[in-house]
Amino acid sequence: MVIHSAEFVISNTEVDKCPEPNKPEYAFIGRSNVGKSSLINMLTDHKKLAKTSGKPGKTQLINHFIINGEWYLVDLPGYGYAKTSKTNRKKWGIFIEEYLLTRENLLNTFILLDSRLEPQKIDIEFMAWCGEQGLPFSMVFTKTDKLSKVALQKNLAAYKREMLKYWDEIPPFFVTSSVSALGKEEVMSYIAEINEAYQDAEA
Repeated sequence: MVIHSAEFVISNTEVDKCPEPNKPEYAFIGRSNVGKSSLINMLTDHKKLAKTSGKPGKTQLINHFIINGEWYLVDLPGYGYAKTSKTNRKKWGIFIEEYLLTRENLLNTFILLDSRLEPQKIDIEFMAWCGEQGLPFSMVFTKTDKLSKVALQKNLAAYKREMLKYWDEIPPFFVTSSVSALGKEEVMSYIAEINEAYQDAEA
C-alpha cells in the first residue's frame, strides 16, 4: 500500500463524536512510551502526523487520521504509567473501552509491545480482555533496532510461550522499527488485505 495522503480529522474523548463509521478503521494502542507515535509516523511517511514525546502519556485523546481518503487510523491513549492523575487514567480507560466495544467499523486493533522487555502483565491482560470481547487484534513489536537479533528472538520466543498459555495459536504479529522502517510493508499489506475483504463484503 502506498500512502498518498494522511490527514488529521478530529480528537475527542466521546465516541459519539468520532467520524461517521463508514470507512474501515484501525486502532493503535500500547503501554505509555512504547513508541506508538513514532510507529504511526513511520507507517504513514509523515514525520509529524502523530505527536511524539519522551514523556509517557502524551496521547490523551482518541485521534482520528484519514489515510488516502479511504480508511481511518486511530491513535489511542497509552495504558499503564502516565504522569497524570488517577482520575484521568480512569477516565481514559472508560472511553477507550467504550470506543473498542462500540466502534462498528473498527476492523483491527494493533497492540504495540516493547520488544526489549519480557512479557508485561498489563499487555497480557489487555490482550486477554480483547480476546474475551471478541475484538480482532494484532501484536506489533516495537523498538527492535535497540537490541541484537539474538536478544530479539529470545524475547519473541518468551512472548510466544506466554501467549500459548492462554491462546490456542499466536495472534498475527509484526516485528517493527520506526528507525529502519522494518515491518512497514508487512503492516500496510495486512491493512490492505483487510480493507479489500471489507469492501468485498460491502459490495
